[in-house]
Amino acid sequence: MAAGTDLHVLGIVTAIDAKHIEVKTAKGPVVSVLLNKPVKFKNKGNPKSNEPPAVGDRVIIEAIKDDKTKKVSATVVHYSPVKIASPPR
Repeated sequence: MAAGTDLHVLGIVTAIDAKHIEVKTAKGPVVSVLLNKPVKFKNKGNPKSNEPPAVGDRVIIEAIKDDKTKKVSATVVHYSPVKIASPPR
């Protein structure tokens, strides 16, 4: 198994599917992170949930960057769902 480097990706989800998640970071670039089978999703508002985040959610991704392939794979995705605003009264 190739050696890897631990890293964190923080930002807002711009796209997500079964295989990857794209995150817009505070510094500007969009980072693509692979979602492999052992990835865990942790919803700050519902600790028992293992559902993935949605577009617009704020995330902190614990990941490993493979030193050979340069691909970044998530191990844990912590997220806070976007709060839906109440309609004006």
